Amino acid sequence: MDVAVIDSGGANVGSVLQALARLSVDAQLTQDAEAIQQAPRVILPGVGTAHAAMDTLQSAGLVSTIQQLTQPVLGICLGLQLLFDASTEGEKTTPCLGIIGGVVEKLPNEGTLRLPHMGWSQIEWVKEDPVATHLMAGDWFYFVHSYAVLAPCPAIVATSDHGQPFAAVVRHHNFVACQFHPEKSADAGQRLLQGFLAS
Repeated sequence: MDVAVIDSGGANVGSVLQALARLSVDAQLTQDAEAIQQAPRVILPGVGTAHAAMDTLQSAGLVSTIQQLTQPVLGICLGLQLLFDASTEGEKTTPCLGIIGGVVEKLPNEGTLRLPHMGWSQIEWVKEDPVATHLMAGDWFYFVHSYAVLAPCPAIVATSDHGQPFAAVVRHHNFVACQFHPEKSADAGQRLLQGFLAS
């Protein structure tokens, strides 16, 4: 197995596995802590609410497993948000994994802005990162989300904008994550995955 894809209950796991298969990657969807710990690389995908995803991870006994991973880890969409201290999504704040300091907040939707922020957007790299090795200026990525880590945040390596700048890509040591869906972002998404697999 090249990559362990953590089963966090999200609806995007099938498309993540298909994207990895197109890159000839041996990936396994799993909630097995030992398999996740031993995998050369790990992906934490997610679609839905932070509360539901954290319940799934806690029920599977995977919270401390994820927190202690030392190999390269890629969070996708909700998987990015789960890496932070907490999310304000829902009726009360949800404690998350606490790997990166900060709180996930609702995007602004005043005036002509709509939620969710859905569709293709460009990102701006503010720091160099290995996942960007195969990317080009002007690449477009596919977003679907109503909550985000708002700038400024020390972990941000790339931003996008929806009323104000938010984290499109973050990095903390071996943990990197993108708010967009690389598995739905055509060629640019495949190239980002290639950068992660080579990191």
